Amino acid sequence: MDDRPAAFAEEPRLITEPGRAARVAAIAQPVLAELGYRLVRVRISGATGCTVQIMAERPDGALAIEDCEAASRALSPVFDVTDPIEGPYRLEISSPGIDRPLVRRSDFDRYAGHAAHIEMLAPIDGRRRFRGELIGTEGDSVRLRRTDSGAGENPEILLPIDDMSEARLLLTDALIAESLRRSKHGDKIAEGAPHAPANGGPKARSHVHGAPGQDRRANERKGDQRWRP
Repeated sequence: MDDRPAAFAEEPRLITEPGRAARVAAIAQPVLAELGYRLVRVRISGATGCTVQIMAERPDGALAIEDCEAASRALSPVFDVTDPIEGPYRLEISSPGIDRPLVRRSDFDRYAGHAAHIEMLAPIDGRRRFRGELIGTEGDSVRLRRTDSGAGENPEILLPIDDMSEARLLLTDALIAESLRRSKHGDKIAEGAPHAPANGGPKARSHVHGAPGQDRRANERKGDQRWRP
């Protein structure tokens, strides 16, 4: 029996969201797992109306348009019942993108050799933000070869994953080249497609979720979705 899909789904996220995003993540994670995907990140923004963005991935790190559609159709009725966001909002499903968030221990090992930006919850040696090349994990920490170290500072540092508030890859020529190479070799990594946007691959925007008492006809049009490859 191949237990790799189970191990993929069960690996916990070590960098998580606070507040409303945490409530959305707790609801979305088991629904995505049932479909064979795993949650990467939830982000709630209100710049142009409330948007709930859910980043997810398959075991190969990709999320195709068809996957976005399946996830949206599974999540939308669950959110309608649980109502984790007060008021109307738009649900968006997307792949992690090339310059993806790093949220699990395996992410830091998988992308060893690539540049990353890491922010800590509390300062380490007077700094909260670090940039450099990922070397890999050591226990519960990540070793980073810094590119922002000052004179007299050790260029390598161990950063505890549990103390990170954010970690993400930096878009570089090397990262783009590796994503394209994987795609050409059949890995089908969506965020590595030549015309994929840097901050995400295929996206699905679901119907608008309305607040109680509002016109919910948009909610009932299950096929009313806009795809942005």
